[in-house]
Amino acid sequence: MWSDPSAGRSASLAAPPSSSAQAASGPTPGTSDPGPSSSSSSGPPKKPLVKLQRFGACFAKEAVDLNELRELLWSGVPDEADPSVRAKAWQLMLGYLPVHVERQVTGLSKKRREYRELVKDYFERSPEMRSDNENQILRQIRVDIPRTNPGFKFFGDAVMHGIMERTLFIWALRNPASGYVQGINDLITPFLVVFLASYLNKRDEDLHELEISEVPSEVLEHIEADAYWCLSKMLADIQDHYTFGQPGIQRMVLRLKEIVKRIDEALYDHLTNNGLEFLQFSFRWMNCFLMREFPMRCVIRLWDTYIAEQASGFSNFHVYVCAVFLVYWAPQLKMMDFQQMMLFMQKFPTEQWRPQQIETLLAEAYVLKSLFHSSPKHLS
Repeated sequence: MWSDPSAGRSASLAAPPSSSAQAASGPTPGTSDPGPSSSSSSGPPKKPLVKLQRFGACFAKEAVDLNELRELLWSGVPDEADPSVRAKAWQLMLGYLPVHVERQVTGLSKKRREYRELVKDYFERSPEMRSDNENQILRQIRVDIPRTNPGFKFFGDAVMHGIMERTLFIWALRNPASGYVQGINDLITPFLVVFLASYLNKRDEDLHELEISEVPSEVLEHIEADAYWCLSKMLADIQDHYTFGQPGIQRMVLRLKEIVKRIDEALYDHLTNNGLEFLQFSFRWMNCFLMREFPMRCVIRLWDTYIAEQASGFSNFHVYVCAVFLVYWAPQLKMMDFQQMMLFMQKFPTEQWRPQQIETLLAEAYVLKSLFHSSPKHLS
């Protein structure tokens, strides 16, 4: 495996750190796996209270220091935090919420008014005024929305369908170079969950059975506008993921292939010798950022770091996370043939994973990035 020469510590997730018998064979495919132990992450975890105080002090400044906030958000918002902390941190790091405190209320009001105008201009037009291409986009969005995140009851509600339909349709029309691509419907859901949790002062895990009819319409309007603008900010940095041929995703898959070959050549050889192309299993990882591999609680923790990484989070750094995630399952995958691997990768046993396991993946991904990103020749 790889090591960090500067820190002098091993960074290994090649096998699940469990009992010796299980480490030899890995968990039984199709069963829940507890995920990697968080004990391998660098240094002792910061006390939640101290970190919460640092978030509060950061937000209380006349102008929020984004470098300080980036450092705090990278290592995750503590579970004990008020739900508004994560919502505010995401909005600030994405450049949606002004850094100057006195401008934040007026800034949000202005962007929400702008969004209402976009709804009138793009969505509330008569169907007869839409082009064939626009109608085709809307039909595809309406097909995809009911499949979105069935783990949360409110995503099946017609009101939420309307919110997603408007935001995705407007974004597609305002970004004609890419338009709507399947998978973007998944990418708006973390924003909706985080902002709902903030307005309702509930943890995201407490929203699974939420009745959307209980949420005031004004709150839903604010959440819709905020989610639209934050999604737009996020996608602006990875637009070539969704243009013709999706070249951004193709580059990420190729880089993943190179990294895995470098850090676990035996796994790489096993995949290729069995005819399993990286594109076959990792295209979805790049298109949806592992949203279909992890529970929402884990996705949200992952996005703390990706948003803190800013432009490179959802592109470069994500590839290293994918590499660590794939190598983690190496003991099981090496015992499977092509069909078994494809079935296993369609539904990894990660249902019981918690944010602590994601933090371990992130720590190991950071080591990989430190080793290889600035020295691409190491991958040769």
